[in-house]
Amino acid sequence: MTTVRAARADDEAALAKLDERTWTSLVSPAPPPPPGTPFFDDGTRPEDVLVAEHDGTVAGYVRLDDGFPIPAHRHVRVIGGLAVDPDRRRLGIARQLVDAAVAEARRRGARKVTLRVLGHNTAARRVYEGCGFVVEGVLRAEFHVDGADIDDVLMARTLA
Repeated sequence: MTTVRAARADDEAALAKLDERTWTSLVSPAPPPPPGTPFFDDGTRPEDVLVAEHDGTVAGYVRLDDGFPIPAHRHVRVIGGLAVDPDRRRLGIARQLVDAAVAEARRRGARKVTLRVLGHNTAARRVYEGCGFVVEGVLRAEFHVDGADIDDVLMARTLA
């Protein structure tokens, strides 16, 4: 059984390990986090993260960020990270996390949720589409990863 809850400071080690285990060039154009990199820092606080527990173990997370730090953008929240333990994929955990992030964004007063996903990450794109996100733009060949040019796909969901 999977439950989604707010992150706690004591999730730090499990979330950092999850980041190490899930990083690939399919999900990020940035270099992998060095071992020992803290999960929580000035940019990511426990209150920004929702955690999925599957059978009592941290199985995934979604990070919900503010957008641009200006008043005109306060109505938008950004999914700034999503990860699911490779051993627990295909159980619907990613979808539960995205749905929970949308619900939390709505609770915080958002009218729109946005995200960016690499064009070749078709599995993640299917999850987002299944949660009601649509493509709003594509930055063609925005990244050069593993010898190939990769699109950066901008997706969003408008909240009623």
